[in-house]
Amino acid sequence: MDTLSFKTISANKESVKKEWVVVDATDQVLGRLASKVAKLLRGKYKPSFTPHVDCGDNVIIVNAEKIQLTGNKLTDKVYLRYSGYPGGQKGSTPAEILAKPYGADRVIRHAVKGMLPKNKLARHIMGNLYIYVGPEHKQQAQSPKAIDINLFK
Repeated sequence: MDTLSFKTISANKESVKKEWVVVDATDQVLGRLASKVAKLLRGKYKPSFTPHVDCGDNVIIVNAEKIQLTGNKLTDKVYLRYSGYPGGQKGSTPAEILAKPYGADRVIRHAVKGMLPKNKLARHIMGNLYIYVGPEHKQQAQSPKAIDINLFK
């Protein structure tokens, strides 16, 4: 009996084809945007996805200050941090964080980081995320292609 044999191809650092993409965050819901960006960073939309390799794209998010939060999350959600000292727990709402410089960057990074696996690879992958306030970015030399994030599932 003649059968076909299929070999599982596992990507490695040399064989991965990484692209540069630009995502416009204007009027995007924070959580939905973050989950799609996390999948892009991880490479899950590619047929050559390998879980233990950085096979995702480099993602540039522009107009980060124009993200939306649904419901009352802008005032009711609380981001907690702890200094390690007694009484050192502090909380901030997204409205307070977004009012500060680089606030949109912090909120989006927190959301995307929470949707990645908690390991060394995820910390490495976060280096492939670039967030800018306004429509301009510094990665023009990489000739990134603009994508519509709403077309991804």
